[in-house]
Formats: sequence, structure tokens, C-alpha cells
Amino acid sequence: MSSISTSNVKKNGLLLLGILMIATTLRVTFTGAAPLLDMIRASFSLTTAQTGVLTTLPLLAFAIVSPLAAGIARRFGIERSLFAAMLVICVGIAVRSMGNTMLLYSGTAIIGCGIAMGNVLLPGLIKRDFPGQVARLTGAYSLTMGVAAAIGSMMVVPIAQHGYGWPGALMALMVFPVVALLVWLPQLSNHNISTLSNSNALHNRGIWKSALAWQVTLFLGINSLIYYVVIGWLPSILISHGYSEAQAGSLHGLMQLATAAPGLFIGMILGRMKDHRGIAILMALLCGLSAIGLLLIPDFASVWVVIFGFGSGATMILGLTFIGLRANSAHQAAALSGMAQCMGYLLAAFGPPMMGKVHDLSGQWSLPLLGCAVLACVMAVFGGFAGRDAQIISPAQPGHPS
Repeated sequence: MSSISTSNVKKNGLLLLGILMIATTLRVTFTGAAPLLDMIRASFSLTTAQTGVLTTLPLLAFAIVSPLAAGIARRFGIERSLFAAMLVICVGIAVRSMGNTMLLYSGTAIIGCGIAMGNVLLPGLIKRDFPGQVARLTGAYSLTMGVAAAIGSMMVVPIAQHGYGWPGALMALMVFPVVALLVWLPQLSNHNISTLSNSNALHNRGIWKSALAWQVTLFLGINSLIYYVVIGWLPSILISHGYSEAQAGSLHGLMQLATAAPGLFIGMILGRMKDHRGIAILMALLCGLSAIGLLLIPDFASVWVVIFGFGSGATMILGLTFIGLRANSAHQAAALSGMAQCMGYLLAAFGPPMMGKVHDLSGQWSLPLLGCAVLACVMAVFGGFAGRDAQIISPAQPGHPS
């Protein structure tokens, strides 16, 4: 009995470690490029809007690939699908780092495809294998994402400035998916094809017709929109206020680190609460406060980026947790994750280039920051709906229509 128990502990430990290592790749390989955008823009003589496309391409990839992820996992197994996602990210990093404009854009899109698979499948995997610890483990992997992203943001500018240039700095981010691949190898022996559910059509119909599913989707989607606008343009905003590239990169990393902080305790708090409306509204409003702060008092940028990072990180954890808590099965969690990330990232994809275009027309960052503050208030409204204690009801189930 004890040997079986020890074997299960070891197996679960390896699985948890693998989940956390995959989580390290789901942000840093994308956001790690942000501190280098001014270098890239100067290298290729790009406009602000054209540079913003580098932030938009992965988001479009998220929107296109997210609805397909659950079906791919049912066919090939969730473990193999996640392994393939890490390989795709590695390929994308290599292509993006070749110093050619077309390859820069192509590699960025490829990275987005791999990240999309991981984003969708991890919540379903947690719902399947750790159904009683959804909030806690979501907080743990969100913490890991934030820490890895902070490390990436802080390291890329020094690497670029010490003779490797921005291509070498982008290539250095390869270390994250390579480590994840190695740690995930033991999971390839677990590839039950029907790993999530065998009722795909039923769950998908319920998801797309559910008001609650749309509330979760828009809460997570608006958070993504604001986050990717700020994550893409924060260094440029700071540089416009007189900060150096190195200072902007460090503050960018500080913000990423702040996004990880809620993962230390939000999961435990959520696990003790049934109604999450108050905390969802509060965290959303913190994002709006920080945008106003960056606009009016940029000298205190370190304070505002910490507040934004904390609020954005907490709302992301809330949104991901809502996916697990509002679903009534592992497959429904994956289907809701696909819907939320498809629609949410499609919405978010328009943010960075649109705000870049507004900057090009106005010559300043005031309107983009005001826009983020207004969107944060809208996000708070949807957080109030998504945070209520309820579950999505499948069409075949009697009960509440949400």
C-alpha cells in the first residue's frame, strides 16, 4: 500500500512540476519581446502601429487556435498535445530570432499558436486531475508565469546591449520551453485519447448559449485587452517620460513580477469563498487606477506598474479560476477555456495596434491610457456578473438557463 502511495505522490509531483514548467513558457516567450520593441522598430524603421502588430499576431493566433485545442487533445491526448505546443514555441522562437522582418512576424505568430494550446489545455488538465484544487493550482501556475515573465523582461535588454543584439536576446528565451519539454517527457506515457470528455457537442452548445459563459469570457477578454496594451507599450510610454531603455525594461519586469504576487494567496482566498463578485470588481478597478496614475503622475511609475501588475495578475487568476469553477466537467472547462480565450484574445488583438495608431496620430500616450482606465471599469461590471456563485448548465440538464 505504501509503495503505491509513494508512486502516486511521485507521479503527481512530476505532473505538477510539468504544469509549472509549461506555465513558464506561456507568457515570457511573448512578453519578453516588449522591452526590445524600440530596438526592433529602429532596426527595421517600423511605425508604432507596425510594431504593435508584433503584439497583435500572437493574440490573433490565440483566437484562431484556442477553439481547436480541446479537439486536438481529444484526438492525440492532452499530454502529447502540450508537448507539441512546447515544440511549436521553440520553432517560433528560432524563426523570430533570425533578424529578418518577415521571419520576425512569422515566428511571432508561430509562438502564439503554441501558447494558445497551453493556455486552453492547462485549465482542463487541472480540472481533470486536481478537481478539488482548481483555485489553488491556478494561482500557483499564474505565479510561475509571472515570475518567469519578470525574469525574461529583466534579462533581454542587458543581453541585447552586451553584443548579442535583439535577435540574440529573443533567442535566449528558448531556455524556458526547452526546460519545459524535458520536464514534461515522463507525461508522454499518459495519453488517454478521451482524456477530457466524450460529450463535446453537448458541452459546446451549452457554452456558446450561456450568459454566464459570456460574462466569464468578457471579463477575461477585457483583462487581456488592457494587459496586452500595457505590456506591449509600457516601455515606450516610460521612455517618452524620460526613462532609459534599461530603466523601462526593469520597470516592465517589475510589473511582470507584480502580476505573479496574487498567485501567492489569491488561490487560497478564492477556495474559501463562494461569491467572488467583490474581489473581481476591486481588482479590475486597480487596473484603471494604475492607468490614470501613469497618465497623471509618471514620476511614480514604479508604484503604478506594481498596482497594475497586481490588479491584472489577480483578474487573470480570477478569470482562469472562473473557467474551472463555473464549468461542471473537465471537458466543459476546456470548452469554456477555448471560448473565453478565442473571443477574449480576438478582442485583445485589436488593442496594441489600435493604441499604437492613436499614439501615432496624437503624438502622446494620454488617450491610450484613458482608454485602458475606461475599459477597466467595464471589466469590473462583467466581473460582478462572472463572480457570482453559479455553474453553466448543459442543454440536457434541467435547471437555471445560465
